[in-house]
Amino acid sequence: MKLYQFDARLSRRIFLKSLCLTGIAINFPCFSYAILRKEKTNAKVLHLFHPETKERLTTTYWIDGNYIHSALSEIDHIMRDRYMEKTRKIDTKLLDLLYNISLELKAREPFHILSGYRCRETNESLRRQGWAVAKKSLHEMGKAADVRFPKIYSSKLRRAAYRLKMGGVGYYPKLNFVHVDVGSLRYWRK
Repeated sequence: MKLYQFDARLSRRIFLKSLCLTGIAINFPCFSYAILRKEKTNAKVLHLFHPETKERLTTTYWIDGNYIHSALSEIDHIMRDRYMEKTRKIDTKLLDLLYNISLELKAREPFHILSGYRCRETNESLRRQGWAVAKKSLHEMGKAADVRFPKIYSSKLRRAAYRLKMGGVGYYPKLNFVHVDVGSLRYWRK
């Protein structure tokens, strides 16, 4: 299964535009949000933060129909299995889902990534510890993420993901996060 669709013949114009948009997004997030809302069909930017590692990433991962390989690698790293320090290619459909959720909510802060990719060993360890994780979790395939926005109610995040109908949505109000994945369309609450 091919997760990345990348054209090795990335033009100089696309590369320079990506570099410029990423620089603007890093230095002027509110300004870049306004630009990208205006040109949302030409570029997709994700703002990610991992609360446990304190890593931040703002990157343009898609421009003019092309996924940017270097940006995808950076996303793979921040969404890695932090317990085993393993990475996997994160499904671009999941990235598009996160991007669409941020647009839907007009989010001006980064997604907090609580869990992205999880290798089988980590998943089994969590199950043994009593966490409610699926036996064949989409996290193991790079197709799921547990996320939150600190300044946006998780119920609002859940509704946005639900409206998009791009995959599974799990709502965990007591733990203040939402599980989103690009598997079959389904909903649950824990």
